[in-house]
Amino acid sequence: MRYGFGIDVGGTTIKIAFFEKDGTMRDKWEIPTRTENGGVNVLPDIAASVREYLDRENIPNSDIIGLGIGVPGPVSDAGIVNKCVNLGWGITDLHGELSVLTGFGVKGGNDANVAALGECWKGGGQGAENMVMATLGTGVGGGIVVGGKLIAGFHGAGGEIGHITMDTTETEACGCGKYGCAEQYCSATGVVRMAKRYLASHDTPSVLRDKDFECKDVFAAATAGDQAAKEILEQVYEILGRFLASISCVADPEVIVLGGGVSKAGQMLIDGATKYFHKYAFHACRSTRITLATLGNDAGAYGAFKLAVDEFCK
Repeated sequence: MRYGFGIDVGGTTIKIAFFEKDGTMRDKWEIPTRTENGGVNVLPDIAASVREYLDRENIPNSDIIGLGIGVPGPVSDAGIVNKCVNLGWGITDLHGELSVLTGFGVKGGNDANVAALGECWKGGGQGAENMVMATLGTGVGGGIVVGGKLIAGFHGAGGEIGHITMDTTETEACGCGKYGCAEQYCSATGVVRMAKRYLASHDTPSVLRDKDFECKDVFAAATAGDQAAKEILEQVYEILGRFLASISCVADPEVIVLGGGVSKAGQMLIDGATKYFHKYAFHACRSTRITLATLGNDAGAYGAFKLAVDEFCK
């Protein structure tokens, strides 16, 4: 039996999963992400946890395919990380350093891209060779899979779909420094921002008025019949559908998978986005399915291990 590890590095915790070659997850655990001192402990901590697991389970090195790892930053095909602000890293040789520490081959990628690969392999896009994933969380991330392979791009920034410009008249800056990015409208924070902007410019009665609320509260209000919330979400759906349509005529995916906190709205999000996707999509792409991610927080680990399988089991 051949095995390997899929590792998903976050700013707070590092998720480590142990897999069989076919993608069956055998075990998973978390360790804290120690970002102090420029994140110098992150890779040694991963290596120590991996070695401890193999020793405890009495698994020989010869049974290990390799390690796949996703990190919150751009990663070149050669495994060079071009800064990870959340980890405190500068330019880092991810493949070289972690391989020396563990004794195994390492293949890395951007965490959002890797999560997309996981969803394509074992999640909402399972069975598709061509897929786009949009992760609608605090921001908007994503990943593009073509022919079963991730598109990382020359700078390791392939799949940074959240920074497609959707509104050239926007006056508030995105976190990236640009204006009018998809992230400003389609993320969880974007939905709240749009709701506050709507409530400030309309006098429609709403349960959302004069209180602090989150993205989920906007969806809950709309479900309960709140007219203002319905109109707010209609604006979100229109931008989201147009956003996905713009991506589809470049990547031409078989399926678009929506993940992240906003996707917990479920079918109402799919239905809303699909309506406008059909309106704006190039005619050859209108049959593209839009569906929900299914792997949750495990997507990154699955995708990371798939990187290792593709790299070391050629």
